[in-house]
Amino acid sequence: MLVQIPVANIPFVWIIENYGSNRAMIVAGTVIFPFAFFPASAFLVQDLQKLDAGLQEIANGRFEHQAAVKGKNELSAIADSMNKLSVEWDHELREITRGLEEIAKGNFNYQIPKVSGSRLGEVAFSINRMSGQLKSSIDEERRAEKTKNDLITGVSHDLRTPLTSILGFLEVIEEDRYQDETELRYYVNIAYEKSLALRKLIDQLFEYTRINNGIPLDLSELDLVGLIRQLVEEFVPVLEQAGMECRLNVHEGDFTMLADGGLLVRGYENLLSNAIRYGHTGKYIDIDFFIDGKEMVVRLQNYGEPIPELELPFIFDRFYRVERSRSKETGGTGLGLAITKSILEIQGGSINAQSSKKATSFETRFPIREKAETAAE
Repeated sequence: MLVQIPVANIPFVWIIENYGSNRAMIVAGTVIFPFAFFPASAFLVQDLQKLDAGLQEIANGRFEHQAAVKGKNELSAIADSMNKLSVEWDHELREITRGLEEIAKGNFNYQIPKVSGSRLGEVAFSINRMSGQLKSSIDEERRAEKTKNDLITGVSHDLRTPLTSILGFLEVIEEDRYQDETELRYYVNIAYEKSLALRKLIDQLFEYTRINNGIPLDLSELDLVGLIRQLVEEFVPVLEQAGMECRLNVHEGDFTMLADGGLLVRGYENLLSNAIRYGHTGKYIDIDFFIDGKEMVVRLQNYGEPIPELELPFIFDRFYRVERSRSKETGGTGLGLAITKSILEIQGGSINAQSSKKATSFETRFPIREKAETAAE
C-alpha cells in the first residue's frame, strides 16, 4: 500500500532493494503503528470509561443506570450483561421495597414475589418469614386479649348470677318479708346452696388459673389402671345413687407412667363426674385401657344423651356449657373439662371427645416411655 503512495514510494523501494522485504515490513509497521494504535485505543478507553462509570453508579445504588457501550465486541457484551444484571437488581429491590412498605402499613399477609436465588432472594425470603412470624405474634396477642376479655366476661356472669340470687333472698330475710319459720328456713337453704355453688366456681376458677400458670409437678411412677380403679371405687356410692355401674376393660399392655398422681386423679374425677351427670340414662360407664402404637389410651364411654355435633368442638373451652346442662339440676360451672384438658396436656397427654346416638366417649392418650428412658430414671 505504501508503494502506491508517491511520497513513500522511493524510500520504501530502496529499503526493499537494500535490506529485503522483512526489514521493510518492520520499518513500515513501526511507522504505521502510532497512527493506527492511538485512534483505535481512544475508542477502547472511552468504552472502558463508560463501563467504569456504570459500575460506579451501581456501587452507589443507582441500579437504573445503563452503560451505553455500542458495537458487537467483547466490551459491549460485558456492558449488556452488566445492564441486564442492573435491571434485575433494580426490579428485585423495588419488589423488596414495596413489600416493606406494605408491611409498614400493617399488611402482614403481603408476600414479596419469589426472586432469583441471589442474596436479594434470601433477603426477600427472610422478610416474608419475618412478616409471617410478626403476623402470628400479633394474632396470638389479639387472641390472648380476647381470651382475657372472655374470661372476665365469663367470670363476671357466672359470679353475678348466684350472687344476685343470694342477695335477693337475704334481702327478703333482712326485711322480714317471710310468713313463718318454715319459709325463712327455705330462703336460708336456697341462699346456702347458691353460696356453695359460688364457692365451687371460685375454687375451680382458681384451680384452672393455677394449672395454666405452670404449677410444679410432683412426678412419680404410677400404674394408670390402678389409679383409675381406685378412683372408681371411691365413686361407687355416687354410681349407686345414679343407678349406674362402671365397667373396667383392661387389654394387654404396660400402663405404668411418670405423672403427677394428684393432678391426674383430679382430671379423671371430672370425666367420671360428667359421665354420671349426663349419661345416667344409659346405666353403664365403660372404661377401656389399651395400647395404640406408642401411646397408652384410656377411653371413658357413657350411653346417655349425645352431645350435639355443633357443640362438640367447644366442650373443652372455658365456661362453655352444652345447652342440656344449663338446668338447675345438672348445670356445671363450665370449667371442669377445661381443667381436665389442661391437667392432661401439662403432663404430655391429650384428650378428645366423640359423641353419637349410640355413645359419648372421652379418649385420653399418653406417650409410652422408652425402656431405656425408664431404666435411666
